[in-house]
Amino acid sequence: MNIQMIPLSQLQMDPQRILSDCCDSGHPLVVQLPDERLVTIQSIEPSDTDDSLVNDLLESNAAFRALVAKSKASPRKDFLASCG
Repeated sequence: MNIQMIPLSQLQMDPQRILSDCCDSGHPLVVQLPDERLVTIQSIEPSDTDDSLVNDLLESNAAFRALVAKSKASPRKDFLASCG
């Protein structure tokens, strides 16, 4: 599997192009944060999503429910604005 690793600064410069390239290639993208932690981005096709997985997590995982509740309570930010 071909995995590309980039620094966060590169993703911040052109997120639309980099994320589109990730989707087009089908290969995971690893982003290295300034503190040396790594984040993986993997594209999925809409047909690959499974609502039953989300439902199962909501029903059986209190930590997941808390995360969803926290997300719902947070103000929404534009993705591109928050990267710049």
